[in-house]
Amino acid sequence: MRIATWNVNSLKQRLPRLLPWLDERRPDVVCLQETKLADDAFAELLGDQLSERGYAAAAHGEAAWNGVAILSRVGLEDVVAGIEGAPGFPNPEARAVSATCDGVRVVSVYVPNGRTPGSEHYQYKLAWLASLREMVAAGPNDTVVCGDMNIAPTDEDVFDPDAYVGQTHVTPPERAALSELEAVGLHDVVRDRWPGKRVFTYWDYRAGMFHQDLGMRIDLVLAGDTVAERVRAAWVDRQARKGSGPSDHAPVIVDLDEAPDGDIGPVVPPPSNPVTKRGAKKLPQSSP
Repeated sequence: MRIATWNVNSLKQRLPRLLPWLDERRPDVVCLQETKLADDAFAELLGDQLSERGYAAAAHGEAAWNGVAILSRVGLEDVVAGIEGAPGFPNPEARAVSATCDGVRVVSVYVPNGRTPGSEHYQYKLAWLASLREMVAAGPNDTVVCGDMNIAPTDEDVFDPDAYVGQTHVTPPERAALSELEAVGLHDVVRDRWPGKRVFTYWDYRAGMFHQDLGMRIDLVLAGDTVAERVRAAWVDRQARKGSGPSDHAPVIVDLDEAPDGDIGPVVPPPSNPVTKRGAKKLPQSSP
């Protein structure tokens, strides 16, 4: 079974990229984030296109913001929108949907950004992650949590730690919350497979960040023991970040039991302009 996760950053805008990608990579299960569509609009936009390809869909969305979905051609059972007891900001947001696909409990998540360390939204992010952890802890073995975590797990998951000082996504409380989620019995399968490698999933649109490979790894696939044991390949589909009208995120693909494309790795060529001196490159918003 091939499982993929992709923050598409507006499904309506990304449809010309998504459909050919489904045909090329042929994932069995796809977790989408930041769909930015209400459920009826999702069905109207994608319903026929997905059914033609053999996919059923579970969407949990809202107009213009957030939104998550699971596409599956191997079954879609026991669908649950949201996380029971999760906080809102101030009301519940469309940030999680889960379903059972061929015996695997799949959770598609779009973790709150956090905005500014110490802000109300930052506290909301930590509380939301605690609710996710409680939900997953009830049965982690056959579970896979996929999505945009908006957290880089360690310093090796950003192009230069110095560039992120004072920013969200890298603070100790966020990383501790992610570690506590993994501690219920989840494995970061891409990092487990490629220790020490330069692997990113997100690059800012501005300042040529993608072409310089100045990114961060914030889109994760966290798998319970019985799922992690089945992993044969885990990689970032960097090709989907290239070309016209891409999302600022690349899909993450995990193959269970067999690897149709071989164990092709993170599909990240040598950085075109790697950072050789810490502090040499700034984030675009940090530029004057």
